[in-house]
Amino acid sequence: MTHDRQDQAARRRLVRPALIVCLAAACLLNGGCVRRRMTIRSFPPGAQVFVDDQEIGTTPCSASFVYYGTRKLTVLKDGYKTETAWQTFKPPWYQIPPLDFVTENLLITEIRDERFVDVQLQPEEIVPEQTLLDRARALRGSSQAGAITPLLALPPGGANMPLREPDPPLSLPGEGLEGGEPLPYPPLPGIIPGQ
Repeated sequence: MTHDRQDQAARRRLVRPALIVCLAAACLLNGGCVRRRMTIRSFPPGAQVFVDDQEIGTTPCSASFVYYGTRKLTVLKDGYKTETAWQTFKPPWYQIPPLDFVTENLLITEIRDERFVDVQLQPEEIVPEQTLLDRARALRGSSQAGAITPLLALPPGGANMPLREPDPPLSLPGEGLEGGEPLPYPPLPGIIPGQ
């Protein structure tokens, strides 16, 4: 009889730590985590959204993300200017090391981190056709006259730079000299032939 009681007591001593280990493992395996999600809204809605040059949908739209930091957001819609912005997502206090280990692995509940980005789209400027034609004629006239327009400005000190001679035309093998030899390539600037 005493032998049976000793066996039962030994089993109880083994069962309790085993239950504690199983509960701890269940908590770790089914531990909490942080769900990160960004939602992009545009005014007016219905614009295409690209995050880090990857399309995620049409506004309003959401996407999950893993790491905090700076993301490139591009929002475009017909009839509106394309908006590109660099949005920084800073981590909340519970995601700063070493607290992030606890919130990612030891908590039983799930934490949601929702970020919202609102983008105000500006209507695209519609330039009348006649204005575009006038600009094109003015640009053509100034380029034919050899004038430098503000669109074709020289770099600093560029006015004092010597003009470069045009490259001679390249030839195909068999063209040029008698006997089918190709024309020789011109020497490179600063290199004296035969040295």
